[in-house]
Amino acid sequence: MTAPMASLPAGDPVLAPKKSRARRRDVALVGRLAARVPLIAAAAVLLFFVLAAIAPNLLAPIDPLAINPAAAFSAPGAGHLLGTDESGRDIYSRIIHGARPSLLIGAAATAIGLGLALLLGTIAGFGGRWLDFGVGRILEVLFALPGLLLALVFIALAGPGVATTVIAVGLTTAPGYARVIRAQIIALRTSPMVEAATVLGRSRLHILRIHILPNALGPIAVLATLGLGQAILWAASLSFLGLGSPPPAPEWGTMLSTGRTYLALAWWMTFFPGLAIVLVAAAATVLSRSFKSGGSR
Repeated sequence: MTAPMASLPAGDPVLAPKKSRARRRDVALVGRLAARVPLIAAAAVLLFFVLAAIAPNLLAPIDPLAINPAAAFSAPGAGHLLGTDESGRDIYSRIIHGARPSLLIGAAATAIGLGLALLLGTIAGFGGRWLDFGVGRILEVLFALPGLLLALVFIALAGPGVATTVIAVGLTTAPGYARVIRAQIIALRTSPMVEAATVLGRSRLHILRIHILPNALGPIAVLATLGLGQAILWAASLSFLGLGSPPPAPEWGTMLSTGRTYLALAWWMTFFPGLAIVLVAAAATVLSRSFKSGGSR
């Protein structure tokens, strides 16, 4: 008869390395998932508010302009999730319906700022020494001045309104973006691929269109994501000062401006619109940093 094979002891050295490798894999997996939690949360916040901008009635069927004096200054509760304002309008519904104008203002201002910055940065970075010097001095002067002050001056000259706010925010954010784009284009202009294209006799327009601008899209995408949050903050600041959407429009900055009058009586009138602004701006910042770190790897 064959003797039964003895089982390996629990602490057998052959099994120990396998358990150690499995444990290290589990720890690494948990670490990667934990590192992605801020990114997932930021994407969820932005997707929620984008959905609110696209289909506000799906998330908040109550009319954001419906007045109910009997429910004025109602605290957050079952009837009104985030409370009501001085006219009995539902705060949650106004925040959801305010996502569309707030995001559109931020997106339009970011597009204007990046478009102007791309033009100025390209001229400065690719146009030669004298153009670089001239555009650079203009950018330095504009960058040294407070952006909000420039926006206020522009609105004072052009008049208040949503369109004026969009243009003012776009113009005042452009100098900072232009400096980043200029630095990127200068770095690409001295790269080996551009030097090789120059030696082969390619035109400057061809080099700019084929080799420089496509490779500058990465930093521009990061700027666009970061600029969205910044533009929403600036537009809300201007609306808070009474220079944006007029009340009773459901726009976040306008809601803050109206709610400050009743801050001691109804804190929710300012807290929740401010929270929406902070969440969108923070989510845009987290996404932009993720894009930046992903592009640098």
